[in-house]
Amino acid sequence: MRSKYEYCLFDLDGTLTDPAPGITASVAYALEKFGIEVSDRAVLNKFIGPPLVYSFKTFYGFSDDMAKQALTYYRERFSAGGIYENEIYPGIADLLRCIKSSGGRVILATSKPEEFASMILEHFGILEHFEFVAGNTLDETRPEKRQVIEHILANYPGISSENAVMVGDREYDVLAAKEFALPSIGVLFGYGSFEEHTKAGADALASDTAELRALLIEE
Repeated sequence: MRSKYEYCLFDLDGTLTDPAPGITASVAYALEKFGIEVSDRAVLNKFIGPPLVYSFKTFYGFSDDMAKQALTYYRERFSAGGIYENEIYPGIADLLRCIKSSGGRVILATSKPEEFASMILEHFGILEHFEFVAGNTLDETRPEKRQVIEHILANYPGISSENAVMVGDREYDVLAAKEFALPSIGVLFGYGSFEEHTKAGADALASDTAELRALLIEE
């Protein structure tokens, strides 16, 4: 068994875990503070992936100040319980363990603040498989996936298109990887569609963790 890549960069939400209950409840809580009621939480799934300030502005027309205040409300609800209203996808823990044990180096690349991301990985018992956790900061200095990957490359200058891959469930992961000439794998068990990934130019697609494993590990 051998890892096909020296560096495997993973998105978190929708790739390693299904965070929908906690994220949508926290978004709904923030929107309620502005008098906006959401009857069907499923419509808030579009908040999973992109930066939250961007999402509040794009999906609800919030101004910069409103979006920043909405983020504060969101984090209030998220840190109080939403962070753990989450489930790890079947097979992910074993996949990460196998990548590491077979020579791969596992790195997290998330738009979620690093503090929250580490807590989630620890909660599911998979933090030990990651040698580096890269994400946004609580003061929003790295909200975009492009900035997160740039941060990783600053710490790992040896990463290249020949030895690394970005794995994620949304177009933001694919497009950010392309910006740095990194190959990408789009997972279809998260919140991005086949059409979204193909339009963004994902190099490969995985419909489940078994297919993802075959793309990352030579048995």
